[in-house]
Amino acid sequence: MTDNRFKTIAFQGMAGAYSDLACRMAYPELETVPCVSFEAAFLAVRQKKADLAMIPVDNTLAGRVADVHFLIPNGELHIIGEHFHLIRHCLLGLSGARLEELTDVHSHVHALPQCRKIIDELKLVKHVVADTAKGASDIKKWGDKTQAAIGSELAAGIYGLDILQRDIQDAAHNTTRFLVFSRENMVPGFAEGQSYLTSFIFEVRNIPAALYKALGGFATNGVQMTKLESYVDKDFNVARFYADVEGHIEERSLQLALEELRFFAKRVDLLGTYPAHNFRNSTRE
Repeated sequence: MTDNRFKTIAFQGMAGAYSDLACRMAYPELETVPCVSFEAAFLAVRQKKADLAMIPVDNTLAGRVADVHFLIPNGELHIIGEHFHLIRHCLLGLSGARLEELTDVHSHVHALPQCRKIIDELKLVKHVVADTAKGASDIKKWGDKTQAAIGSELAAGIYGLDILQRDIQDAAHNTTRFLVFSRENMVPGFAEGQSYLTSFIFEVRNIPAALYKALGGFATNGVQMTKLESYVDKDFNVARFYADVEGHIEERSLQLALEELRFFAKRVDLLGTYPAHNFRNSTRE
């Protein structure tokens, strides 16, 4: 459940895209707001056209999806949650379409290679579109039974298409991690037994072994780092880093680690502390 002050959640893509489906699964009580880009989704929240935004940041097959570093200008938005979504691709077509009559398939640049086996089996010509929902929309608009799309069950329902085959992805572990953003920094109170993540961006000082020294405090204080990414500036110098660590900002161990980080960094921007998704615990069992 979310705060009852929230009514809407923005995502990148058309209605029926996987981001739309992920928003509906994570926050079924909220109205989803389609946006043409990640930047537009963030802008919708900043301009109060949406209360939250949910952005895909990592995929087990495609790697990094969105550069959060570039999407959070001047700390205007805060991370308040994460969501892991298992991608289950469907082959979509017009009512009455048959597999043996298909000639072409349309989908997102990442979805097509994730379904290589069935595409090769059916000898389909691949066409890249903006997102999976766009492919489904086009198939409905064209009215050609030889054309198919790879998308979600939600997209099939929205655009009135038949699901010709389910679970066509080559890899069963195809999972996307989303981050949830808000205008307010909603840090939950610490609760025993609950796992938390804290995200931040930092810049190191121009001294020898600066990164090594900056991160040493996390090791000595027993704070697990789950993600560390570097970014280059306009002069192609590695100057800024994005990190996720396990722990609540109120925990002493994390406070000590961040204190040491600040000693060796010239800037540290906290992005948010939020509950860890249950998916993390299930993968460790």
